[in-house]
Formats: sequence, structure tokens, C-alpha cells
Amino acid sequence: MNVQEVRKMFPILDQQVNGNPLVYLDSAATSQKPIQVIEKLNEYYRKYNSNVHRGVHTLGTMATDGYEGARDKVRKFINAKSTEEIIFTRGTTTALNLVASSYGRANVGPGDEIVITPMEHHSNIIPWQQVARATGATLKYIPLQQDGTIDLADVENTVTANTKIVSVMQVSNVLGAINPVKEIAAIAHRNGAIMVVDGAQSSPHMKIDVQDLDCDFFAFSAHKMCGPTGIGALYGKKALLNKMEPIEFGGEMIDFVGLQDSTWKELPWKFEGGTPIIAGAIGFGAAIDFLQEIGLDEIEKHEHKLAQYALNRLSEVGGISVYGPKTRAGLVTFNCDDVHPHDVATVLDTEGIAVRAGHHCAQPLMKWLDVSATARASFYLYNTEEEIDAFVKALIKTKEYFGNVFR
Repeated sequence: MNVQEVRKMFPILDQQVNGNPLVYLDSAATSQKPIQVIEKLNEYYRKYNSNVHRGVHTLGTMATDGYEGARDKVRKFINAKSTEEIIFTRGTTTALNLVASSYGRANVGPGDEIVITPMEHHSNIIPWQQVARATGATLKYIPLQQDGTIDLADVENTVTANTKIVSVMQVSNVLGAINPVKEIAAIAHRNGAIMVVDGAQSSPHMKIDVQDLDCDFFAFSAHKMCGPTGIGALYGKKALLNKMEPIEFGGEMIDFVGLQDSTWKELPWKFEGGTPIIAGAIGFGAAIDFLQEIGLDEIEKHEHKLAQYALNRLSEVGGISVYGPKTRAGLVTFNCDDVHPHDVATVLDTEGIAVRAGHHCAQPLMKWLDVSATARASFYLYNTEEEIDAFVKALIKTKEYFGNVFR
């Protein structure tokens, strides 16, 4: 992969921020968009903007073909068996809420267990809290190792015959830990539970094969993988989706409507009430085309190299605490001694360097780490070692600015 050639495809990277070249290290929050995706969105609105499915005119047919064609691209991207198993959503959060509200509330009750981990994003905690509260089920947590990883022995000890749902992120947005979701799924299934995977931080960076993982549901977002905001997908095994009820009702998702009762369309449309996110789906498909042309294996290799380089550079600097395991996905979460993460991010921004600061929608994990907040630098296919050097240089400058000079 030629990173310099890749960078030319991202117009936003060619700019100055506060008088310095932009160094964008916040892709775990949202990725930048290549010109191919931008142009595909522009083409849709300029040439064939129309509603889908119901129209028989030319523009409606073109829009439907683009929308449903994107669904098939998503199917192939994660190796699902059928497009019936791909539900377009507003993103990972909506997808996880759909599983919790439809499957969860109908299939768990008093005495049952839902199992997650303390490292989860809020979108994979709060929906399960609500299910547990509504049904009388118990919410349990798999304990973490000292470096933030999961030991399968702990999974075996936490998941029991009473467990109905296990839901785990494949990659931590804070620790960078890559969780063994395939092995966790096997443990869940042996105990009669289903496996839900939050793939928001994995799908942009590595090949996903839902059949190999044998997960029952897999949720992810386009905006973290070079696609538009406001669109994502839920994969679900067909047998489970067929038994689930929609949670949004209205146009598009109905088969027949009477005065007292209604019936639903078949999969996947029964879960897609209202006018769908047509342009977003088409842009999602363009992002998948782009990533597959580059190669997910190449992207993953590049990011692991950047993560290790960043860890090595930060280890040369005193007064920095880095969280998470040595082997990780493409991000580093850290704190500078005696400098609040928001102050770190603010000063870095004056140098043109964009990082994220806060609790990263992971307050239980912050409590486990015994911190109120952290700063995070996250990498993608367009980042370089030179940018990490600029980041570390600016970090040293930040600490000096706050009077805590490196020893």
C-alpha cells in the first residue's frame, strides 16, 4: 500500500490547521472520506435522487438499484449468506438497540443473564441495562485482565446455562484490545446463548467473516470506514431475524395495513420503516469498494505498524501513561502526568494535530482504569510515521507548556 498515493484521495488532509499541516489522529471517532465516496454522493443527488422501492419511473429504479446494490456490497464485505440478513440502520448504536429492544425483550426474563464486558462502548451497555430493567434479567460482566484483555477462562466462568445473550465489542475503542469474539461465541453457544458483536472499531480495519465468527448479530457503522455519517448495518442470522418483531412502524416496512391490524414485509425490509438513508447506503457501498480495492489485509498491517511505532515513540518520553495491551489495533490511549486530557488535546490542536479527549463513551472503563478521562490518538490507512513523530513532538511541547518538563 502506497500511503502517499492513498492520502491524495482524501481532499480534507491537504490543508493547514492553525498554521500547521493537518495531522488527523481521530479516525476511531470518525474517518475521513475519500474522493470516490464524496463523488458517489454527489452523483446520486445530481443525477438520480429519488425514493426507492415504490416508484416505477427511471430515477426511482436507479435509486433502488443503488440502494439494494449497496446492501449486497455490505453482505459480501462481511460474508453474510444473504442480503436478507443485512438491515440498514443509522449506525452501530441503532443496530445494537434494535437487537436489544426486539430480540432481547422478547427472549429474556427473570433469572436469565445478559453478559457483556466493562470495556464496552455505552451503546453496548445502556441498551442491555434497559432490557435487564424491563425484564428482570441480570446484567453480568466478564472481568478484564490487568492489561485490559479478556481471558477465555473468565468467559467460561461468567457465561452459564442461565445466560441468554453475550454482547462484546470486537475491538476496544479505548484500549485497542482485539477481543477473541469467535471463541467467546463458541462458549455462548455451548451454553445456549446468542452472540452479539459490536464491530464498529473492527470492520474498518480488518477482514470480517460473520460465518467464520459464527456470531448471531454483528453491528457496524459506515462513517468509521470511509463512508458517510448516519448509516450503518446490522447483520443477523436469518432464523433469528424472522422471529423478531420490528420496533419502528410506518411506510416501507408493511405488507398489508387494515383498520385494526397490519402485516410486515419480508426480510430485510420489515426492519426499515420510513424512507431509508438512500444516499448514505450508496456512499456506504462506495466506501466498501474503496477499502476492498486498497485491501483490508494491507490496511490492518499498516495500522498495526503505526500502533507499534507510536508505542515505541511514547515509551521514549517520560511522564506518559499508556493504557491497553502491547498487541493492539491502530490506536493509543494515554494521559500526561498532571495535565488534563482536554488541555492536551487543546494544545495539540494549536499544532494542527487532532486527537480525541474525554471518556470516549466508556465511563465504566474509565472507572476501571481509575481515571476521569484520557486522550486518544487513532490511526487509519492515510496516517504516517512522520505524523506520529509530529504528534510526539507536539506532546513534548504540551508538557513543557504546562511546566512539567520531561526528565
